[in-house]
Amino acid sequence: MSKPLSDHDRRKQISVRGLAGVENVSDLKQNFNRHLHFTLVKDRNVATRRDYYFALANTVRDHLIGRWIRTQQYYYEKDPKRVYYISLEFYMGRTLQNTMVNLGLENACDEAMYQLGLEMEELEDMEEDAGLGNGGLGRLAACFLDSMASLGLAAYGYGIRYEFGIFNQKIVNGWQVEEADDWLRYGNPWEKARPEYMRPVHFYGRTEHHPDGVKWVDTQVVLALPYDTPIPGYRNNIVNTMRLWSAKAPCEFNLKDFNVGGYIQAVLDRNLAENISRVLYPNDNFFEGKELRLKQEYFVVSATLQDIIRRFKVSKFGSREIARTDFSKLPDKVAIQLNDTHPAMAIPELMRVLVDEEKLNWEMAWDICVRTCAYTNHTVLPEALERWPVELFAHLLPRHLEIVYEINRRHLERVAAKYPGDVDRLRRMSLIEEGGQKRINMAHLCIVGSHAVNGVAQIHSDILKATVFKDFYEMEPHKFQNKTNGITPRRWLVMCNPGLAEVIAERIGEDFIRDLDQLRNLVKFVNDEAFIRDIAKVKQENKMKFAVHLEEHYKVKINPNSMFDIQVKRIHEYKRQLLNCLHIITYYNRIKKDPNKQWTPRTIMIGGKAAPGYHTAKMIIRLITAIGEVVNNDPVIGDRLKVIFLENYRVTLAEKGIPAADLSEQISTAGTEASGTGNMKFMLNGALTIGTMDGANVEMAEEASEENLFIFGMRVDDVEALDKRGYHAEEYYNRLPELKQAIDQIAGGFFSPKQPDLFKEIVNMLMHHDRFKVFADYEDYIKCQEKVNALYKNPKEWTKKVIYNIAGCGKFSSDRTIAQYAREIWGVEPTLEKIPAPDDKQ
Repeated sequence: MSKPLSDHDRRKQISVRGLAGVENVSDLKQNFNRHLHFTLVKDRNVATRRDYYFALANTVRDHLIGRWIRTQQYYYEKDPKRVYYISLEFYMGRTLQNTMVNLGLENACDEAMYQLGLEMEELEDMEEDAGLGNGGLGRLAACFLDSMASLGLAAYGYGIRYEFGIFNQKIVNGWQVEEADDWLRYGNPWEKARPEYMRPVHFYGRTEHHPDGVKWVDTQVVLALPYDTPIPGYRNNIVNTMRLWSAKAPCEFNLKDFNVGGYIQAVLDRNLAENISRVLYPNDNFFEGKELRLKQEYFVVSATLQDIIRRFKVSKFGSREIARTDFSKLPDKVAIQLNDTHPAMAIPELMRVLVDEEKLNWEMAWDICVRTCAYTNHTVLPEALERWPVELFAHLLPRHLEIVYEINRRHLERVAAKYPGDVDRLRRMSLIEEGGQKRINMAHLCIVGSHAVNGVAQIHSDILKATVFKDFYEMEPHKFQNKTNGITPRRWLVMCNPGLAEVIAERIGEDFIRDLDQLRNLVKFVNDEAFIRDIAKVKQENKMKFAVHLEEHYKVKINPNSMFDIQVKRIHEYKRQLLNCLHIITYYNRIKKDPNKQWTPRTIMIGGKAAPGYHTAKMIIRLITAIGEVVNNDPVIGDRLKVIFLENYRVTLAEKGIPAADLSEQISTAGTEASGTGNMKFMLNGALTIGTMDGANVEMAEEASEENLFIFGMRVDDVEALDKRGYHAEEYYNRLPELKQAIDQIAGGFFSPKQPDLFKEIVNMLMHHDRFKVFADYEDYIKCQEKVNALYKNPKEWTKKVIYNIAGCGKFSSDRTIAQYAREIWGVEPTLEKIPAPDDKQ
């Protein structure tokens, strides 16, 4: 019998990883050695693993540079309409492997490293995640950048280069502890500082009204220093740009007005200005109205708009002479997409630039603004909506407050004209909320100042029109659209699950990587024994690999034949990790009650970060770890049930865990999860979904057919009806003995014997003020989990459902999402054409 292939030999056989031509490999080795030579300074002749990583990163980066310059040159010559995606978050993860995939270099680099006696995966593991996002919204932006480049759009991602990204999560004695994410500590080989494009950003000051217009004076200036990161399209030679701004104090900062002996303090105070880009706010779906956050939002918007207008004015490559002055053409050349309300300041800032600086009249400027901007809404949770105190605005951005008031005055005039005498409607639709302290409703500002408003899944867009933005929809129905989210199949299939990508490519070819709808062709293999076997085999290999990782990190013996049941996402009450906990406890109690029955073994993993100030979320983590301590150490249970809290869940851990999952938990209360994108990643990687009819789950059930998902629980209408009747948790507690038992165990200290009342707040919340109605879905969830167990015992039927799910994934490519944004909002046409590669000898 032939000995099993080494990891390296197995990877070589995977064609989707690109060809490893002899010349290619020898060139890579030569360039690698050149970079390594320059990396090693004279006093060090022994290379560390990090030195090797940087040499490889720089070698791969060399392949980007020519294409990057060529692409930007091409845009200057063609002068297409440009798309500006502005986001406070870009959750990029690692860059090395993704770049190799998109350039078709993976096998060649692998072979080159192998010949040099290096292990590719070890080098890849040296790279820090770029964790410049909290969760779905930031990761969506990253997927969108990949798709925009792959579809040949002249697109730019604009954001902030946070010095510290999302915190690293440590679990200490069962509790979450946060650690600063110093991701730039060793430098970032993928970014290039562009000091020549530095821009001033103004804060504070006051306004002066003159006959010739308004001046904003006596401001404090902070400089915005751009760092560019290349974004390669999939094998089309296009390389777009993500430009992230870093805050710099100007040289004269605080020095002009310094008093005797104040020089040292003045220099130290430069930090205050530079704090703007210091750290990502770690809240997901929660608004924290802090001055520093508003500064961040205006900082990215102001610097970006200056850049957009500079680029609009000069049209020829490399030319700095002003070529365009007619701003009426701006909407034909520029599309600005606001990723949630975080960059909403773009609307008043664009008005300020057009009216105060470019001297356009208001009506003309407003028409340009509305035709240029579009807004994506990401949530209906009231606590997440941005409502800035007018007082703070007046202090930090006095001119913008005047502009917002004027936008509101004209807006309310239009409302009054259309609905005469309806004062309550005026109050509801105003951009300014009166009451305790006056606040600016940023979502209202975005709707009024944009030509398109979209939700991120069909059900979410429908809820926006029916409830949250009902008045605005009635007044301007043409503005409202849906754009269901998607994920990039490059990172989320080809890169993280090459085994599955290869099994698919063997049946239907490789074109599905750019056109994911082709996965539909897999339906014809649903009864093909060999295909069923191949799909199951890849899943088993991925599980074995992840099991090794888990055993290293958690010192828990994993049964690789158990069902891998995974819920990974930010910890939040609406996502209902507590419902998952109740299932775990119920299953545990059932096994204990009848230990001799043939139970379906499960390894249940829950992972995700809690916002540092979100007490309940931190308690939920503590409950999960407590349940794990009891379950994992109970000899009666053995390897039939294990509970693991996945520490420090992030993009890189998702890439390891998702390909190994059998069951994906998507169990938010219907009407609360705008879309979800993790759900799509699990589906594409061969997991089955247990979920409510919420967010994109609804469309997943449509695409793969509802019988191929495990759908349970209340629908949106049921939730509304229950709200009308009144939700009374005690009724369920009293009616359902297993629920009562689980809650009594949590409340009585069964999972926290040393602190019996540790979880009393959680129990109190569930019993008396649970906005998300966990108990109302408990019974159906448990029944649904029984169906999951039964099907898992029949691997063939399980795998058939997996195939139907993979075949139904086409819609959930971010390529489809971006093609729809392009045609229906931005007015540009996507293309799969390649542009010519630069001469490699260049």
